Amino acid sequence: MRIPTKEEILEWISENPTLTAKRDIAKAFGIKGAARIDLKRILKELEAEGHLEKRKKTYRDPDRLPPVSVLQVLEADSDGDLFARPLEWHGEGDAPIVLVILRPSDPALGAGDRILGRLTEVTGETHQYEGRLIRRIGTNPRRVLGVFRKTAEGGRILPIDKGDGKEWQVLPEGINNAKDGELVEAQQTGPKGRLGLPRAKVVERLGDPSAPKAVSLIAIHQHGIPDAFPDEVIAGADAAKPAPLGDREDMRDLPLVTIDPADARDHDDACWAHADDDPKNQGGHVVWVAIADVAHYVTPGTALDREARRRGNSSYFPDRVVPMLPDRLSGDLCSLHEGVPRACIAVRMQLDSYGRKIGHRFVRGMMRSVASLNYAEVQEAHDGAPNETCAPLMHEVIEPLYAAYEATKRARAERQPLDLDLPERKVELTPEGKVASVLFRDRFDAHRLIEEFMILANVAAAETLIAAKSPLLFRVHEEPNPEKLDALRETAQSAGLTLAKGQVLKTQHLNALLNAAAGTEDAELINISTLRSMTQAYYSPSNFGHFGLALQSYAHFTSPIRRYADLIVHRALISAHGWGKDGLSPEGVEMLENTAGHISDTERRSMLAERDTTDRYLASYLSERVGNEFAGRISGIAKFGVFVKLDETGADGLVPMRDLGREYFRFNHEDNTLTGSETGVVIGLGQRVLVRLTEAAPVTGGIALELLELEDKKLPSGSGRRGRGKPVRRKGAQAKRKTDKVKRKVARRRK
Repeated sequence: MRIPTKEEILEWISENPTLTAKRDIAKAFGIKGAARIDLKRILKELEAEGHLEKRKKTYRDPDRLPPVSVLQVLEADSDGDLFARPLEWHGEGDAPIVLVILRPSDPALGAGDRILGRLTEVTGETHQYEGRLIRRIGTNPRRVLGVFRKTAEGGRILPIDKGDGKEWQVLPEGINNAKDGELVEAQQTGPKGRLGLPRAKVVERLGDPSAPKAVSLIAIHQHGIPDAFPDEVIAGADAAKPAPLGDREDMRDLPLVTIDPADARDHDDACWAHADDDPKNQGGHVVWVAIADVAHYVTPGTALDREARRRGNSSYFPDRVVPMLPDRLSGDLCSLHEGVPRACIAVRMQLDSYGRKIGHRFVRGMMRSVASLNYAEVQEAHDGAPNETCAPLMHEVIEPLYAAYEATKRARAERQPLDLDLPERKVELTPEGKVASVLFRDRFDAHRLIEEFMILANVAAAETLIAAKSPLLFRVHEEPNPEKLDALRETAQSAGLTLAKGQVLKTQHLNALLNAAAGTEDAELINISTLRSMTQAYYSPSNFGHFGLALQSYAHFTSPIRRYADLIVHRALISAHGWGKDGLSPEGVEMLENTAGHISDTERRSMLAERDTTDRYLASYLSERVGNEFAGRISGIAKFGVFVKLDETGADGLVPMRDLGREYFRFNHEDNTLTGSETGVVIGLGQRVLVRLTEAAPVTGGIALELLELEDKKLPSGSGRRGRGKPVRRKGAQAKRKTDKVKRKVARRRK
C-alpha cells in the first residue's frame, strides 16, 4: 500500500478544506490498517514543520488572508489576467496568489499598484483567492450623489446633498449609459473643465430617485450622515500596519471564536469559556471576551480620530453600511478574522456557579480567532446538528460557552433587567435593490449568549475605570418619567392588567406586567407601550445608572469599530493600566462632556435615517399591493387618525380621521381613545383590525389605510353627517345622555 508524499497530502488539504480529519485523508488515499500509523507520523511531521496545525482531530492551514487585505498588483500574464500578492502574509510558506477581477467601472490597474481588495477563497484553481477592488491605495476621489441631466456636451449632475448647489460636468465617455433624470453616483475625474465645473464620471446608475436602490443613499444625505472619507483620513488608514506582539499578552493559543450574523462584514468581538479550575469556585466558569484594539490604530488628535468622532458611529441600512472607520481598519486590521493574528483588549471574567461575576482582569493582547461562526450554525450545533465548521469545536468551545451562559441566566433572573419581547424586522433585497421579503429575525440562545457576555464585559470595564478613578463615558438609561408611566398604566388597565402605583418603580414591576400579558392578544401592545414609556439612552461622563439593564454602572466597551464611545473607554483602560501612550489625552478628557452630547446626537441621527430607510423600503414593497386587505393591530392614536401595525411586515400605516367611518370621533387624551359621537364605538390601542391599503409612497415612506373591521366587526355606519370634521349638532339633553353612555362603556372596558 503506497503512502502519499507530504506534497500530495498538502495538496489534498488545500483542495478539500472541509475534509481534513485524519480519517478523511486516509479514505482519500485508500490507507487502511497499520498503514494509518505511517500517515499519522507524516501528519505529525507536517505539523512540526509548521505546514499544518491541529485543531482537535482536524488539520488545517495555520494562516489565511483576511476578507479585506492590501495587495500589490503584478504584471498581467500572457492571457491578460491580473494577479496580485498580499503585502501582509503571516504564514510560514509562500504567500498565496490572488486573481484580481475588475468591474467595468473600476480604474485600470498596472504592475506595482497597491490596492485594498475584498477577497474570496477559491479551490481547484492555480490561484488561492479572487479579489475585488475596493479602491487603489493613495487615491480617494470625491464622490457625489445627484440627478443626471443630459446636455449637448455630455451631461451634468445636480447634487442632492443639502447645501451643495455646485453642478458637475460629465463628458460623453463618462456617462455610462445614464439617462436624463436618473439618480446616479459619480466620481470626480479631474479639475474644472471648459465650463468651469469639476469633471466627473458616472460609476453607478440608481435609476428613478424613488426606486428602492436609491432609498438608503437619499436617507444618508437627507440626515447629513458623512459617507465620504477625507483624503487625509484614507491616507492615515492606508499607512497603518498590523500591530506587533511587543509587550502584549500572547493569547493566540486560546480558542476564541467570533459569533455574528451570517452577513456580518466585520468582527470586533470574540469569546471563549471554560470551567473554572479554582478549587475555591466549585461549579464556576471563566469567560474571555476579546475586543479589537482599535485604539492602537486610531490615536488621539489624528485625522482618523477627528473623523471617527465626527461620525460618532457606523450606520446600518438594508443594502449598505456607512462605517465609522475606513475599510482598511473596519474590514481588515481591526476585524478579528479567522486564522489571522489581531491586536485586542480582552477581559478574563470569573463567574460563580450562579453566573455572578466575582472577579475580572483586563489585558492588552494578541489573539487569533479559530473560527468565524454565525448565530444560526452555533445554535444548530448546540441543538445536536453541528456542521463541518462547528463539529471540531463542540467540546472545547461551543459546549463550554452554553454552560457558562446557563449560569448567567440565574444571575440575570436575580437582577431582573427589562425583558421586552419585540421581534426585529429584516428587509431582504434582491441584487437589483428591490425588496424581496420582510422577515422577522430569528432569536436564538446564541444571540442571548453573546449579549449576556458583552453586558458582563461592559460592566467590568465600567467597574475597573471607576475603581481607577479614571474619566470615562457611561451608557446612561434613566427611569421613565411619571407622565409616560401614567400612560402605560392606562394602557395596561384597558387590557385588564395592572401596573402598581405609589412605589419606587423597578424593572421587576414592568417585567411582572409583561409576564402577565405574555401569551395574550395584548402581549404586543403591552411590549410596545412599555418600550414607548422608556427614556432615550445616552452617553455621559457622569454615572446615572442603566435602568433598563438594572445595573448601577455600565459603559460601552465591546464595539469600538462602530461606536466612538467604546473607543473612549478603550483609551481610558489603556491609561488606567499604563499600557502605552495611546490612551486618553488631556484634551480628550476636557472634551468628554461635549463628546458625550455629540455622539448621543449622531446615534439618534443614524436611528432616524435607518428608520426612514426601512419605512421607504416597506412602502416600496407594499406599493404594488394597493387595494389589498391586511390584518393588524392599532399601535397609536392621535387627533388626526389611527396608526396600525400590519402583522405581515410590521409596517406602520395611518388611517386618517377622514377615512374612519361616517361619524365624528372624539379624541380622549386621558385614556388615548377615539369615541364615535353617534354610535359610541371606542377605538383604542391594541385592538385587532382589518384594513385596506389605499396608498404607499416610496419617496416619503408614507402608508395610508382604510379601516374595514374593528375586533372582527364592521364599523357602525353612523349618519354620515360629518360636517367637515365637526361634531354632529344635537340637543343638549340628548348629547348629555349620549356622553354618559359612552363614559359607562369606557369604564366597563377598563375593568
